[in-house]
Amino acid sequence: MPDINEIKDYLRNYDGEKQVIMEVCGTHTASISENGIADMLSPKIRLISGPGCPVCVTVASYIDRLTELSLTADTTVVTFGDMLRVRGSEYSLRDAAAQGASVRMIYSPFEIIKMAKEQPDKQFVFAAVGFETTTPAYALLVEQLIKDKIKNIRLLTALKTMPEAIRTVYKSGTEITGFLAPGHVSVITGHSLFEKLAWELNVPFVTSGFRGAELLAAVYALVKLSGGRSLNLYPSVVTYEGNATAQETVNRYFTPCDAAWRGMGIIKGSGMRLRDEYAEFDAGSHELTQDKIFNGACCCGDVICGRKSPDECPMFGKSCTPDTPQGACMVSTEGSCFHYYINGRKGNY
Repeated sequence: MPDINEIKDYLRNYDGEKQVIMEVCGTHTASISENGIADMLSPKIRLISGPGCPVCVTVASYIDRLTELSLTADTTVVTFGDMLRVRGSEYSLRDAAAQGASVRMIYSPFEIIKMAKEQPDKQFVFAAVGFETTTPAYALLVEQLIKDKIKNIRLLTALKTMPEAIRTVYKSGTEITGFLAPGHVSVITGHSLFEKLAWELNVPFVTSGFRGAELLAAVYALVKLSGGRSLNLYPSVVTYEGNATAQETVNRYFTPCDAAWRGMGIIKGSGMRLRDEYAEFDAGSHELTQDKIFNGACCCGDVICGRKSPDECPMFGKSCTPDTPQGACMVSTEGSCFHYYINGRKGNY
């Protein structure tokens, strides 16, 4: 691999065939935007964001179910901060709280255990949203609930897996010449998963870290690679097989299922649900399949699939800002629209 200055020079002056590279990880989107990487590239190299933000790909019916539960007597919905402002078909959890709903924000899933022990007569529902990276934590939470014999906590799950979404995006007709594989997910799954996808789709994949220099090296590698080749440029953290312990823990409590994705509909085998033997801990997750839209002018679905850049949305930077978000991609701190806005990133065509 050349040194960073040679890489910058090559990417700035590249004059070969058009390259369209999708970053699938929300943290990659953040780092690319914060480091101004898109502005360092030749006009013939375009970076597009994919379905790598778990809050962004969560459908409105999931938010609707959370708000319904939060307004139910003796029930508290517990969630991370980003989920509070995402609208369902009508309301967000923050809106519901203003109407008297019981909603609590936490920073770790295990905080809910203390709440449940202190109020045994109350039901607590945790909004379990995420990809392969966070699912192990939810598996450990269920394990702890069983160990402590806690009966007043349930999970409303919207847990998704990346391979099926990547296949769907690539086969949908979105022009993509290479994928920047999600770094955090790769820690759990291993690079082998994306090596297999590269061979299957006959398109290159590169696993990368999150620093600016690492991402530039990954873009350079993707421009140079062809066909179904892959490369792990994050070997200090990502192994070939991944975290076997985390994989085994997830498989003990969860099983694959079909899942609804914002902008992509139902993708078969792209979700994880609690196994039947642990159904007592589920809050009705299997019913959440509708992808209702709060604002018909919102382009989040197209942004998630790489069909549009955030700045192509007619509401972007006008009625839709981080202070007045109209779609999930502007709400989440991992969302493409959020980072395009706060970092002044433009779609590079």
